[in-house]
Amino acid sequence: MALSKTPYRGTRDFFPTEMRLRNYIFKKMAEVSELFAYEPYDGPLLEEVELYLAKSGEELINDQIYSFTDRGDRHVAIRPEMTPTVARMVAQIHREVAKPLRWYSIPNLMRYEKPQKGRLREFWQYNADIFGAGQYGEVEIIQMAVKLIQSFGATHEHFEVLINDRRFVDLVFTKLIGLEENLTKKLYKLVDKKNKMDPAKFSNEVKAITSDESKALIFEEFVSLISTGDITKFVTKYSADSLAEVAPLISLFEKFTEQGLAEYVKFDPSIVRGLDYYTGVVFEIFDKHPENRRAIAGGGSYANLLQIFNEPALEGVGIGLGEVPLKEFLHSHNLSPDFSKPELDYLVAYLVPEGEKPAMSLAQSLRESGHKVELYFGEAKPKKIFSYSEKKNFASVCFFGEEELKNDEVKVKDLKRRTEQTIKVKEFIEGKR
Repeated sequence: MALSKTPYRGTRDFFPTEMRLRNYIFKKMAEVSELFAYEPYDGPLLEEVELYLAKSGEELINDQIYSFTDRGDRHVAIRPEMTPTVARMVAQIHREVAKPLRWYSIPNLMRYEKPQKGRLREFWQYNADIFGAGQYGEVEIIQMAVKLIQSFGATHEHFEVLINDRRFVDLVFTKLIGLEENLTKKLYKLVDKKNKMDPAKFSNEVKAITSDESKALIFEEFVSLISTGDITKFVTKYSADSLAEVAPLISLFEKFTEQGLAEYVKFDPSIVRGLDYYTGVVFEIFDKHPENRRAIAGGGSYANLLQIFNEPALEGVGIGLGEVPLKEFLHSHNLSPDFSKPELDYLVAYLVPEGEKPAMSLAQSLRESGHKVELYFGEAKPKKIFSYSEKKNFASVCFFGEEELKNDEVKVKDLKRRTEQTIKVKEFIEGKR
């Protein structure tokens, strides 16, 4: 039986065309991160499952990780996310380094889930985290995320950042509604799915969890809040002495306005994030295109991750932006450049056998000057050379014929400007250095 030519379900082959887009995206991620003084890091592809058991949540562990027992009888997993790894790494060095600590990475991750539009089993995800910065870190991470998506040509007309605070949600669920911990967790999971559920079904499930009409009404009022002004009125109505607990969330939006981000950010009570380690601000970045209305990134604050390594609490905030939903976002708004052909500088060719050595020499000199150069193998007629150059998208073609060789010259045809010149080889090389 012949082997299949297709990759494992939910994974992809990256042919050169796809790699051009991927490299373009990764380059933007690195450039914007480093503008904010974030440094690159990476970790191992395999981690012990216990790391995820400690903080990532039941759904990830039970349904989504690729795990196995290795030859040393260790239960390990292919990393499904990066935050536990960065926490483990920071736990090793946080006492010795200056803070805030700013790191970014673009790791290869795997999750066992149903492949669908914008979601695959294998993917690359931009991760950026800042430790030891408090609310300043929350503002900066979201500011950097907006800057990154803007770098692809997007504006507030294309995307928005929906924000909530787990501390506010905890206040509502435990103090205002009065739910026990196990019911609070159920309500968290339900809210996380709200935008994907039928409103009537959602309402019925809320009533089933709260088991009280008055509690359900408080919850319904909570999920209808749309601004920080609404938050203040809501908390004042049910527990005025709790206003101090929502002050950080109000302050956060004030800082966004000061940073010129008001048209990008929006309060949304349905944003709670499914992972268990979030303890403060949580957010998701949504595509506004009606045909691709979905989250393309998400993140939030966490204060207790280092405690699983017996280290003191260190507040951090991070973002995860998958390259798969980002590509869908770029395509939905026609923001993706055309990468159907490579961007190459010079094709160096020769029309007679004697031109081989000078052509090789010229190609090497141009490469040493930082240009992308291909040497056409074997002598050929101009028609064949130019036909080949069009398929590969060269900016210029340099070639040697009998006359050029006699005079130590090279003929250079600029394919973009449609101009042609014959120039001394030495002069041409010096002009390209």
